Amino acid sequence: MRRMQQNPTTGLPFLKMHGLGNDFVVIDARERPVSLSSPLVTALADRHRGVGFDQLAVITPGDDLTLTFYNADGSLSAACGNATRCIAAREMGMRGTDALSIDITGRGMLHATRDSAGLTSVNMGHPVLDWQDIPLAREVDTLALPIEGVPVATGMGNPHCTFFVDTIDDIDLPARGLEIEHHPLFPERTNVQFAQIEGPNTIRMRVWERGTGVTLASGSSSCAVAVAAARRGLSARKVTIHLDGGTLYIDWRDDGVWMSGPTAHVFDGTLTQSFLDSL
Repeated sequence: MRRMQQNPTTGLPFLKMHGLGNDFVVIDARERPVSLSSPLVTALADRHRGVGFDQLAVITPGDDLTLTFYNADGSLSAACGNATRCIAAREMGMRGTDALSIDITGRGMLHATRDSAGLTSVNMGHPVLDWQDIPLAREVDTLALPIEGVPVATGMGNPHCTFFVDTIDDIDLPARGLEIEHHPLFPERTNVQFAQIEGPNTIRMRVWERGTGVTLASGSSSCAVAVAAARRGLSARKVTIHLDGGTLYIDWRDDGVWMSGPTAHVFDGTLTQSFLDSL
């Protein structure tokens, strides 16, 4: 099994961050090489025996800020909007700048900004709307999938499946989320959102993330819901989305889908050598 390379005396440092309760472990590997195995990622994700997180982010060497993401089950994730915002906020603070370019493994170059109100924004890029690129298993209308509830499919780096419902609190999210994540129409599995339109510019949303489960918030899912609602004619392209963990602001512009919201750097820690050696 591959192991992380770390200082045998000090272990391996990490950061704990969250965006609206959507929480992350961040490992900065720019000066210290890191090799991750799936068992190690899942051990770190364990909220009782590890650190606990929805996603793990690794900052890797590169000309720009380069990020790679993992889900709690050890699988790779091509996008994690809230983690991107959290890391961008910290990096911009360290560099003394209000703008930053970020290279996301599997997604490409994204751009982040911060404002005087303390909100951090990331352009998550253009949504993917073609069935082959999301991807789906066969050609269907991405605005009306042949699944009970007639959801919308959207790609935001990850596949997303959005259901619009009248009463969001009536949904059994753990049961329905797990079922739809593994639906045969999604060969790479999918994030699942249930959204309730509260007004032309306001949406209430709950989310199930593939490889993780129910989360308090999801940045890429919020972008997907905003795109799906606008395509359906249910909302404007600039919306406020209320999640279980807080509020995000989504603006689908000509240059991509911008997401804005608060971030939090909670604490720094160190993975001990004994923990690493036990895996």
